[in-house]
Amino acid sequence: MKKGILILFVLFATITHAQYTIKGTMTPPEKSDWVMVHKLQGIKPRYILNTTIQFDTVSVGTSRQVIGQFAFQLPKNAPAGMYRATYKNSGTGYVDFLFNKENIEFIFNPKYPEESIVFTRSRENKIYGEYTEEYNKTQKEIDANQMEYIKNPSKDLKKKYKKDYKYLEEIQEGYEQKTEGMLVNSFIKASKRYNPSSPIEDYQEYLDFSVNNFFKNIDFDNKDLYNSSFLIDRINDFVLYLNYSEDQVTQQGLYKKSIAKVMEELDDKEFKKEAIEFLATSFTEKRNSEIVDWLFSEYYDALPKKDPEFKTKKMEELSVSVGRNAPDFTWSEDGNEFSLSTLNDGNNYLMIFWSTGCPHCVKEIPEVHNFLKNNTNTSVVSFAIENDDVKFNAFKENLPGWHNVLGTHPEYKFDNEVVKKYKIDATPTYFVLDKNKKIVAIPNTIEDVKKYFNNI
Repeated sequence: MKKGILILFVLFATITHAQYTIKGTMTPPEKSDWVMVHKLQGIKPRYILNTTIQFDTVSVGTSRQVIGQFAFQLPKNAPAGMYRATYKNSGTGYVDFLFNKENIEFIFNPKYPEESIVFTRSRENKIYGEYTEEYNKTQKEIDANQMEYIKNPSKDLKKKYKKDYKYLEEIQEGYEQKTEGMLVNSFIKASKRYNPSSPIEDYQEYLDFSVNNFFKNIDFDNKDLYNSSFLIDRINDFVLYLNYSEDQVTQQGLYKKSIAKVMEELDDKEFKKEAIEFLATSFTEKRNSEIVDWLFSEYYDALPKKDPEFKTKKMEELSVSVGRNAPDFTWSEDGNEFSLSTLNDGNNYLMIFWSTGCPHCVKEIPEVHNFLKNNTNTSVVSFAIENDDVKFNAFKENLPGWHNVLGTHPEYKFDNEVVKKYKIDATPTYFVLDKNKKIVAIPNTIEDVKKYFNNI
C-alpha cells in the first residue's frame, strides 16, 4: 500500500513539474553570450526569460569547430504560439519558432538565422519547414512561368503553368490535412498564395491580380497568427515591397494605396492600432514624414483608443525629414553673414554634413564637388563637424563655389547646436532641399546623390 502511494506521489510530482526543453546550437557562434526569450503577441513581444550561451569545441571531419549552445525550459502551462530567441541587440539577431507542448532542438548560423535554421526535434517546426521548402519550390516555378508567359505566351507554357498550379494545390491540400488540429495548420493555410488558375498575358493585369488577392487566404482574426510575427511580416511585405516606382511622387501614392488596402482588411481595433504604429515606426525610420502625417490624420486619430505619447515621439523624430522645412541656422563667409532660410542662389540645394576625421567623407566630398561643378541650378551647403578649424581651413580650399560652414563644440563636436538640430549621428549625411528649403530627399549614399541629380 505504501509503495503504491509512493509511486502515485512520484508520478504526480513528475506531472506537476513537467517542463519542455528548448535547445539551440549556433555554428559558428555569435560573439554575445546571452539569449533573451519572448512570446510574440502582435507587435509587442512579452519577455519570458534570459539564458546564457555555452561555448564548446567539436570535431567536424578532420577539423575542430567552435559552437555555441543555449537551452531553457518552458513550463507545462506555457501557452502555445510563436516564440523568439534573441541573441543580438541590432539587425536580424533572432530566431522564431512555434511552440506547442513539445521539446524543440534546432541548429542555425547566427549570421543568416532565417535561411539556415534546421529543426532536429519538433514535429510542428519540422512540418512547417518541409511545407515551406516544398511549396516555395513549386511557387517559384509558377512565378517563372507566369513572367515568361507575359513575354512569350504559348500553349506549351500555359500547359506547364497549369500542371504546376495543380501540383501546388495538391501540396497545399496535403499539408493542410496532415496538420489538422496542430498549431502550424493556421500558418500553412495563411501561407498559401492566391494564384490565377491560368497564366495572365498582361503584366499590369497580373500585378493588379497579385495586389488585390495578396491577403485572400489570411485571416486577420486568427489568434494563432496574431500571436506571431506572421501578420505584421505580411503587412510589411505588402506595403513596402510589393509595389515600387523610381518616381518619388508615384511611390508615395503607392504607399498610401497599399496602406488603405491593409486598413480595409483589419476589423480588430486593437490590432489596427498596432499595425498603424508599426507602419508609422517603419516610415519614421525612413524619414518619410508625408506618409507618417497621413497615417496619423487618416487612420490613427480616428481610433477610439490611441497613444498620444507615441504620436508626439514620432513627430519629434520626424522634425528633420522629407516634407519638413530644413531647420534654419546662420554662418559667416568672408566676413558676411548668411542664413539657410534666406539663401537664394539655387533652384535646389544639397546640404552635406561631413568631417575631416571621416575617411568616407574625405573621399566622397571631392567626388561630389567634381560631380556638381557644372550644375548651375544647385547650391551646396557643406557643413563640417570639427574639433577645430585647422584641417577644415585646408580642405575647403579645394571646394570653391560652395558654402563651407564650420561647426564645432568645446566638449564634443557632435553636440554642436546645428548638428543636434539635424539629428546627425553619422557622416557623411546628405539632404536635398527645394528652393524654399523644404527637404525633398535624404540620399543614403553618394550614388543616391548622383542618381537624384541626374534625374531632375
